[in-house]
Amino acid sequence: MRISVGQFRPTGVAAENVATIERMAERAKDDGAELVLFPEESMFTVRHVQGPLAAAVDAGWSSFVRDLTRIAADLEIAVVAGGYEPSGTDRPYNTLVAIDATGRIVDTYRKMHLYDAFRYRESERITPGERDLSIAELGGLRFGMMTCYDLRFPEVSRALAVAGADVLLVPAAWFKGDHKIEHWQTLLKARAVENTVWVVAAGTRSDNTIGHSAIVDPLAIPVAYLGEEGEAIATAEVTRERIDEVREFLPVLANRRTDILG
Repeated sequence: MRISVGQFRPTGVAAENVATIERMAERAKDDGAELVLFPEESMFTVRHVQGPLAAAVDAGWSSFVRDLTRIAADLEIAVVAGGYEPSGTDRPYNTLVAIDATGRIVDTYRKMHLYDAFRYRESERITPGERDLSIAELGGLRFGMMTCYDLRFPEVSRALAVAGADVLLVPAAWFKGDHKIEHWQTLLKARAVENTVWVVAAGTRSDNTIGHSAIVDPLAIPVAYLGEEGEAIATAEVTRERIDEVREFLPVLANRRTDILG
């Protein structure tokens, strides 16, 4: 399967971001992609929303998802993107939605680990997800979904790999800061090689976030990547055969001591 990552700078207006997503999905399709991953906050970025966040989410979530399903069906490409879903409180969920190439919603994932670090407190605005981990099957591959700060918790990716994920999808709005690009790149490679899975990561690129979207193979080799481009697509071929090849000589999942560590 050819997969694209779409990197862009979301605004505070969902309709503007949908137009960007559609334009970039067309580019991914032209590049031969069967799936395109967009970043966390693709619906809109919290920092630029006018008025109460909950009101903007209540007004925008359903139409955002409807637009994604239309784009996927019209272009016949699977789409995964992040937005904000109503929770019934003034703190919405930070949610990923996975849509197949027919426009059918195949799964959603609510971000579990909220970014309460580096002097930022996402939990003051967002409700954490409490449901099981999400694995969506698209085009014959199994995709585990996680969001941004989840990347720093190795048990998330390990649980997804053990459950059968071939590819980890990691949309993010990774904040800038000292060594933050190095953290991002190191963690993407670590999550790939420690689980011998593909990692496909799409990040926002703004005044506050780093971009640096990438597709990393099961041996931690970046096969497609972006830098600080404000709007760009990167595409690579992602195969189950590469996973099988790496696991022939690096069978870390098979070698786990579950009798001791569980």
